Amino acid sequence: MGFFLAQILTGLANAGALFMVASGLSLIFGVTRIVNFAHGSFYMLGAYIGYTLMQVLPGAVGFWGAMLLAGVAVGVIGAFVEMVILRRVYAAPELFQLVATFGVILIVQDLALMIWGPEDLLGPRAPGLRGVIRIMGEPVPKYDLVLIAVTPVVAFLLWALITKTRFGILVRAATQDRAMVGALGVNQRWLFTGTFALGCALAGLGGALQLPKGGADLLMDFTILTSVFVVVVIGGMGSLPGAYLASVLISVLGVFGVAYLPQSTLALTFVVMVAVLMWRPFGLLGREEVAGEAGQVGPPEDPIRPAGWPMRAAVALALAVLAALPFYGSDFALVLATDILIFCLFAASLHFLLGQAGLVSFGHAAFYGGGAYAAALLVRHAGAPMELALLLAPLIAGLLALAIGWVSLRATGVYFAMLTLAFAQLLWSLVWQWAEFTGGSDGMVGIWPAAWAAGNAVFFWLAFTLCVSGILVLRHTAHAPLGYALRAARDNPARAAATGLPVARLQWVAFAFAGAMAGLAGGLFVFAKGSVFPNELEIARSFDALIVVFLGGVKTLSGGWVGGAVFEAGVDWLTRFEYWRLALGLTVLFIVTLAPEGIVGALRRLWRRVRP
Repeated sequence: MGFFLAQILTGLANAGALFMVASGLSLIFGVTRIVNFAHGSFYMLGAYIGYTLMQVLPGAVGFWGAMLLAGVAVGVIGAFVEMVILRRVYAAPELFQLVATFGVILIVQDLALMIWGPEDLLGPRAPGLRGVIRIMGEPVPKYDLVLIAVTPVVAFLLWALITKTRFGILVRAATQDRAMVGALGVNQRWLFTGTFALGCALAGLGGALQLPKGGADLLMDFTILTSVFVVVVIGGMGSLPGAYLASVLISVLGVFGVAYLPQSTLALTFVVMVAVLMWRPFGLLGREEVAGEAGQVGPPEDPIRPAGWPMRAAVALALAVLAALPFYGSDFALVLATDILIFCLFAASLHFLLGQAGLVSFGHAAFYGGGAYAAALLVRHAGAPMELALLLAPLIAGLLALAIGWVSLRATGVYFAMLTLAFAQLLWSLVWQWAEFTGGSDGMVGIWPAAWAAGNAVFFWLAFTLCVSGILVLRHTAHAPLGYALRAARDNPARAAATGLPVARLQWVAFAFAGAMAGLAGGLFVFAKGSVFPNELEIARSFDALIVVFLGGVKTLSGGWVGGAVFEAGVDWLTRFEYWRLALGLTVLFIVTLAPEGIVGALRRLWRRVRP
């Protein structure tokens, strides 16, 4: 009995910091409708700022005061970010908002590296709270008991703020109906700024509170991010009681999972998330999204037309020059060009899903990494030749997409996106923990091409043929009846259904088709590198593809592969510098605010201005 009680208390203590961060994210989404992927960065800043203040402020008063001041400082930083960056993209489609927050992540990562350095910082012990207390014979850290006591206090203060103050009334009203709040004359700008600052302050406070338990490091933003989103989605986006309930549920399950199911700990959280969203697609205490409430990818400005002969001639010439690269390029150029081609196909597959079907997926890496692991496993465990592995990789990824799409498409909007993320993370956790079959964190190495394709030039031509063919198939499909039907279902699902189009089936087919193309890119990737690791399934890989789609232009058919080429080549160049993330983040924010139509869209606009 004592063991169970100790595990429950540990889970409740872990839920403390998690609730702080999740409640802030839930508040921000409820009012602004922005899915703030930079929330983990504010959590990290709270930890670093709190650590710095604790070195300056003495005694117990200084220790606890440093935590509060860290939360306030992060809130001020959050207000600055909202006013300077996010305020410009509130009216934009949700993809632009997501990419803007990802740009903030990149900037904060390098700024933290510049200020605090690469070394992990060990958090100081809380004054007077060192050691443990034995409860029913089991040791429980004293600081855990403080966290258990502090969390309900913070929850009560939040409840009082939201229910008993004018600011809270406006927050609740904006959560229910933003348009009506604006129509009543409320200054939404300051309401959004205040809410965003409060949410960031809570994240910063959560980061400072966990210092005695874990310290501060440069990876903690992504470490907490997935757990926080799981909590917010399970509880219901915009619901503070739901965030608290889900924090306790996930934390307690995690503690017992470590004790009884150590091989399934990473997967358990995402299994719970999938189960909850299948039962209640809008979370335990969330509300169903109103149609059109969240930002959409949106239709293109002009109807999609086949490229004219000047564009076809230019593309054909560029492809001919690229195909001849082995005759004039170096080995390094061939390897880089192969990487670019593979990434272009991966990005084009996600672009098809976003642009044609209007489905925003946070887990597209599941199919890219799934195709890579499928090919590697076929070679390693089934003795399959490269040719068979490349044939089966997209088929397996397509079947995987069919299964994931069958579940995920039951939800809409951000809940659909989070379900795709949950499945991607579930696959990542399985690959990570099933070491005897997948290699675990060590990955799978020695997966080389067949002898006839072992040379850089031959493999480049193989990748060129398959990737260009895949991109052309995606483009042709956009002009085929399936593409027209998908755009009709994207722009007005109710009208499309009324005309007899099977909207759900169309989206399911598009999801599987895009997954298969991503799987082909993954299969090529594993033979190009000779290895594959779990990070090809991580959320960061999906974010790379989202940035690429935005960079090229969502509302253009060429946006995916153009963005992929620019991104892959640019990152290869930028990573030679120490603070390359800062430069990339600033570039992303520059495009978000000044050229939201992307590279292809900007070039098209320029062409229309200069042509006679």
